Amino acid sequence: MKKLILFALFALMLTVAAETVSAQRATRVSFRPGARSTVVTGYLSGYKGSKVFLIRVRRGQTMKVEGIGDKAVSTFLEGPPGSNYEQDMAADCHSYANVDKTDAGDYKLTVQECQKADRWKGTFKVRITVR
Repeated sequence: MKKLILFALFALMLTVAAETVSAQRATRVSFRPGARSTVVTGYLSGYKGSKVFLIRVRRGQTMKVEGIGDKAVSTFLEGPPGSNYEQDMAADCHSYANVDKTDAGDYKLTVQECQKADRWKGTFKVRITVR
């Protein structure tokens, strides 16, 4: 019975540790005064890697997100809580997102390596434009 309890505790500790490692802190995107776009960069180490950014917008703005450069990235954009924004998940790498009328709050942008292209690791660039 003691071995079973110890095994269960060990399994629970591994699960908590794995969730802690996989949870990452989001990087807040900032724009220079007067600027409407900015380029964010990050490093990905493979298919399982991702980088998360937070973009604060006002209601009714337009936002465009696009991967730039020679690295094939996939971008996943989630609206703030209560938002009705849904990203069109095309059959390609979907390195592009466009929001016609934003809801006020933080949009979460997750960038990861496109799994439909050749594997790579290294730095990526994504342009974010808000008007």
